[in-house]
Amino acid sequence: MKIYITLLTSLLLLNCQTKKEENTTEANSIEETNVTLTPKQLENAALTIGTVEERTVASVLKVNGIIDVPPQNLISISMPLGGYLKSTKLLPGMHLNKGEVIATMEDQQYIQLQQDYLITQSRLSFAEKEYERQKELNQSQASSDKVYQMANADYKSLRVTLNALGEKLKLINVNPSTLTEKNISKSVNIYAPINCFVSKVNVNIGKNVNPSDVLFELINPEDIHLNLKVFEKDINKLSIGQKLIAYTNNQPEDKHKCEIILISKDLSLDAHAAEVHCHFDDYDRMLLPGMYMNAEIEVKSKNTQTVPEDAIVTYEGKDYVFIAIDKSNFKMTEVSTGASENGYIEITNAADLAQKKIVTKGSYTLLMVLKNKSED
Repeated sequence: MKIYITLLTSLLLLNCQTKKEENTTEANSIEETNVTLTPKQLENAALTIGTVEERTVASVLKVNGIIDVPPQNLISISMPLGGYLKSTKLLPGMHLNKGEVIATMEDQQYIQLQQDYLITQSRLSFAEKEYERQKELNQSQASSDKVYQMANADYKSLRVTLNALGEKLKLINVNPSTLTEKNISKSVNIYAPINCFVSKVNVNIGKNVNPSDVLFELINPEDIHLNLKVFEKDINKLSIGQKLIAYTNNQPEDKHKCEIILISKDLSLDAHAAEVHCHFDDYDRMLLPGMYMNAEIEVKSKNTQTVPEDAIVTYEGKDYVFIAIDKSNFKMTEVSTGASENGYIEITNAADLAQKKIVTKGSYTLLMVLKNKSED
């Protein structure tokens, strides 16, 4: 019986001690939110008092993506008739001007094609004269219709053949109108079709390539764009023509102005994000396809309750302001913050601060005094 009484007494004493400690902790917690400054401290702190104000604030949406090239700006260079690569100076990253020689190819079929064209051209000249002669003879009844028709057929057939051979010559960049028996060549040049830079070099000198082989890949920098990933919840905040700035992780201080040109209507299955394509106002050649970039998009402005950013102090992961109770007494109060712009920050629980005076400058001085007080 004495054991039960002793245990009961111990439990009651422990319970009373726990409640006393809780009350003490609660009192200390309440006390730690209040700070009082002496006249000397007030003079040194140079506090500024204000109130919550309504302002127009535009929030910033932060996203990321990569530099991308649309299919129409990615050019694959091949040799339609195949051949051997005689020479090239291309290296990935090299810039090319339109019409610049990028490679020289060799093959005996180039010689054969030029030979066939010149022979057909010569035969066509003879066939044309024969056709005109037979036409005159037929009109004067000096030759049969059959002979005239055969001359006409030969002339038209050779003309078709010559045109076809001429188009083949154009495929290997040989101008048929300037081709003569004196300038037949075993080598032909490949030229840059546009102003561009080299993305890939897939061949080496001496390699025999097939018509389907891609020798080089070129990129037109005029329409290189930024492909951003934007989550489903933020898509409605964006619109065509909206401005943004982008920057790389390596050079965050180097800002690139962009404009939204296309917003995808499809969401990815894994992240529920849509692709947003942006055009660079001034493209920097140092930005290469596949490079990762960050972007900041200013979304629609709104009227909201704000305080100066200097009024906010962050302590243990939470945001606070100091309410001025009187001239020398202040109370630290937790707040919820939103978007910020031009030195002002949105207060989403502004109703709790209505008609109250707030320390707008010098808040961290009060926080330091409060922390020192707590440590004492």
